[in-house]
Amino acid sequence: MSSWIVSLILLALSASSCLGLLILWVGLQRVFQAAPQLISSVPPLPFDADLVDGEAISLTVVIPAFNESLNIKRSLGSVFKSLPPCGDWQVVVVDDMSTDSTADLARECAKQLNQQHRFSLIQAGPRPARERWGGKNWACSRAMDGVKSSWVLFIDADVELRPTALRRALVQAIDERADLLSLAPRLVCTCLSEWMVQPIMASLLGLGFPIIEANDPSSDVAFAAGPFMLFRRSAYDAIGGHRALAGEVVEDLALARTIKTSGFCLRYVLGLDAVDLQMYPNLFALWEGWTKNWFLGLDRNIPKALAAGGVVVLMFASPWILLPSSIVFAVLSFGATLMVIASSLLAAMALVLQIVLRVWIQDRFGVPVKFWWLMGAGGLLVGAIAPVSVWRSLTGRGWTWKGRPLA
Repeated sequence: MSSWIVSLILLALSASSCLGLLILWVGLQRVFQAAPQLISSVPPLPFDADLVDGEAISLTVVIPAFNESLNIKRSLGSVFKSLPPCGDWQVVVVDDMSTDSTADLARECAKQLNQQHRFSLIQAGPRPARERWGGKNWACSRAMDGVKSSWVLFIDADVELRPTALRRALVQAIDERADLLSLAPRLVCTCLSEWMVQPIMASLLGLGFPIIEANDPSSDVAFAAGPFMLFRRSAYDAIGGHRALAGEVVEDLALARTIKTSGFCLRYVLGLDAVDLQMYPNLFALWEGWTKNWFLGLDRNIPKALAAGGVVVLMFASPWILLPSSIVFAVLSFGATLMVIASSLLAAMALVLQIVLRVWIQDRFGVPVKFWWLMGAGGLLVGAIAPVSVWRSLTGRGWTWKGRPLA
């Protein structure tokens, strides 16, 4: 291969990487400048006699939990320490056949905070024979068998709420006549693998599922964040709840789409100052989680899923390879051609854009710039996640969540 062709390839890849990052950064700014947010003010208890338009206002917070001994006390404690969202509110933890101390720790937390009067622990029990129940759908459905409130909030056990989150969310949902209000959480990174991947995923989700379109009733775009989904009970029942989508693995997207296509009001807003989410404690959990969700989140479209993984590699991993490659090629070819110089400059610019993107993510999402230089390795990891997710989802081999088979 002639040096001219190699120079051209290096230039094309560097330019594509730089352009991709620039489009991502500009696109994210445009989306989030106009994105709706959770109300910032903390309203007083809003309901005289807990009635709004003749409807009694009550809330149940449901936390499905499977082997969440590392998280359940932090998550449940944050709920108990919340400002009361209304006069009548309860908290239900559903132990989905955990093999660790999740249930005992939940009881202990309620006792320590003197919240036994509003706390219930339900054992989900085994899934029905010859029925396929994906993810947390069975636990959520079992909880709803005993819920009588007019509003129900599903949160994950790896979520930590700020004290005002419940009240602000319920008030906004009622004021905007929402049937489903979902909050986009702030991602909290605690392990090296999260620092590598989560900022990239946050960027892709922000651009791939535009918040503005999700809130537009005339748009087909629907999205919700599973860690925080607040339903009007009547709308939840009308669409059949989790039971109607029992086999769905990415149930938050399925519920959001069903709410919207059924003519109900979907509101998806930024809740970065209200909800913290720490998803994966280690690399194994991150790999299992994203290989579960990647293909399904991209509409089970094989070309789309593989191409998205390739684009991530191009934008985030390739500049770290292209810059030294261009320099080495210039040395070995005994002279830097104009194309090689341009390739080196564009690759360096792509790295600068990665820093700029991380600074923007820090300002917007509260995720520190810490370990920004791991985005190259993170890009390679996401590139590997894409084909593995397609393979696992289509074949069922190795397609698990917390060790439970999903096929």
